[in-house]
Parts: sequence; structure tokens; C-alpha cells
Amino acid sequence: MNNIKFLASLLHISDPTLPIGGYSHSNGLETYVQNKIVHNAATAQEFVENMLKYNLKYNDGAFVKLAYEATESGDLKNILDLDQECNALKCPREIRQASQKLGLRLIKIFKRHENFQFMEAYEEAVRNHEASSHYCIVFGMYCCLLKIPLQEALFGFYYTSTAGMITNAVKLVPLGQLDGQDILFRLYPIMEKTAQETITLEREYIGLCNTSFDIRCMQHERLYSRLYMS
Repeated sequence: MNNIKFLASLLHISDPTLPIGGYSHSNGLETYVQNKIVHNAATAQEFVENMLKYNLKYNDGAFVKLAYEATESGDLKNILDLDQECNALKCPREIRQASQKLGLRLIKIFKRHENFQFMEAYEEAVRNHEASSHYCIVFGMYCCLLKIPLQEALFGFYYTSTAGMITNAVKLVPLGQLDGQDILFRLYPIMEKTAQETITLEREYIGLCNTSFDIRCMQHERLYSRLYMS
């Protein structure tokens, strides 16, 4: 029964269709498409793979892991420090605001059925403007509190991120639905490998600069026409 419980929790929290608003954010992909850098299935897969290996692993994925570990040890101060660090690393305004909104909505969904004193203390910090409710921090905290093993939690985080990027690419490029599913199948090994690498990632590499991604996200704010909020 415990295995079923954690599996149900993992499937729920990593569901790409979870109503937190993720579908309205392209995370800069729209800029890449309008600049014709991403223009077919091959370049869409390259974009998603590079995001996993060179951005998420060192940033949001790493913060999922750190938030999970801080929650496991009951260290709220560390959580607040991580939240502020994450906030500082998100230079593009739209990306920073999107992360905060997704985190708040994730809390809103799960608090209706899962009550944790540690999460309530974090919510109080958010209300007092001591934390910014970043999605990766909240995701890591809930995965720990729901007793989802760390590696499975990271795979779930990378899965939902990958599925979201592929869905956006299908709409923006555009691609066929089967093209999107083919990309998802091909990226399974990358997701698994990235999750394993995140667990052993050295602290000094967390927050590794991703200048090109940040620039494309900032450019998105000024595109002539947009389908997505970021």
C-alpha cells in the first residue's frame, strides 16, 4: 500500500496537465521558434535535451534536490535561503514570476488534502515576503513530505518539464502529435541520466550560468506577437 501511495503521489505531482498554469509558459521556446533556431522535430529535440542537460540539471532540478534534502532534515532556514538563491538566479522577469506563480498554485492544490506543519511554516514565510514560492522549491518539499524517493522525484520533475516543453514545441513549430511522442520516447534515457547526475552534483556547480537561455527569455518579453506568457 505504501508503494501505491508514493506512486500515486508521484504521478499526481508530476502530471503535465496539473492545473497550475504551466501550459501558458514556453520558457523562452517561443523566441527560439520565431528566430527559426527551433524549426523541426530534430531541433525541437535538441532544444529540450539541452535544456535538461545544461540548464535544468544545474538550476531548477538541483533546487528540487536541495529543497528535498532540507525538508528531510526539517531545516526551514535552509529552505528560505534556497528560495532566495533561486530567486536571484532567475534573471528574466517572466521566468521568475512564472516560477513563483506555479509554486503558489501547487501549494493551493495539495494543501486541500495534505497538511504538513513544515509546509505551513513555509507558507507563512511566503506571506511575510521571506520566500517567493518557487515551483522547484515547492516541488522538492512536497516530494519529500509525500515520501517519494529522491531519484523518482527528480525523474518526475524532469518528466513533467520535458513533456511540457514538447507540448509547447508541437504547438509552436508546429509538429505532429506523433513527432512529439517520438521525442518523448527518445528522451527517456536522458531524463534518467540527468536525474542520477543531479543527485551527485557538486554544490559549487548549482546555479551554473545559462546566458543564452536568459537572453532568449528576456527577448520573449518584447516579441511582436506571443502565444505564451514566458
